[in-house]
Amino acid sequence: MTRISRYMLPVGVVLLVAAFISRNGASAASGASVPAPVVDAQLASSGTQTAVFSGGCFWGVQAVFQHVKGVISATSGYTGGAAATAHYDIVSTGETGHAESVEVKYDPSKITYGKLLQVFFSVAHDPTELNRQGPDDGTQYRSMISYTTEEQKKIAQAYIAQLDQAKVFRSPIVTQVVPFKTFYEAEGYHQNYATLHPNNPYIAINDAPKVEHLKQQLPDLYRDR
Repeated sequence: MTRISRYMLPVGVVLLVAAFISRNGASAASGASVPAPVVDAQLASSGTQTAVFSGGCFWGVQAVFQHVKGVISATSGYTGGAAATAHYDIVSTGETGHAESVEVKYDPSKITYGKLLQVFFSVAHDPTELNRQGPDDGTQYRSMISYTTEEQKKIAQAYIAQLDQAKVFRSPIVTQVVPFKTFYEAEGYHQNYATLHPNNPYIAINDAPKVEHLKQQLPDLYRDR
């Protein structure tokens, strides 16, 4: 969606879209349980690792990961395109190759990459929607995992196969698993947007429920900010 539609979408329209998603969305959209990955990394002794996820508007994805134990930081930004086009107004055209993304820095001694994937697939977005997410339409809203190591690639691919085989979702997962290139931090006004604007209709309808689903479904991973 364009900036105008996302920031100024009438409440009535947002509610209608949300109702449609509730009736027709995949398991994750309705808050259904998604199992933990069978293939996962071991907890490390120390250090900081990076994961990059794309799953629709970065406002909600950032908000979810900011409430996950073991996450050090979650930053909204763009990945998949060139530096010259890593600007919201240009990315919003859907023609830059970028996806709205969130860079997650985490402590591997407290949370595994597989657990981050469980959060991503269960509450952060709907992995069965192709080039869209809820009311947002375009390739910049695609579902994508940008792996930073071969181990992350292995875990992500195995998890998608596990979920598809178990038919956790009513439709096949369309999430892309691609090598990480470069992450470009989004403009300052996009950072912590869901936290700073809880009364925005878009946030209240589309993003706040994701954080609540995290709290309900994965209480061992949830933390208050």
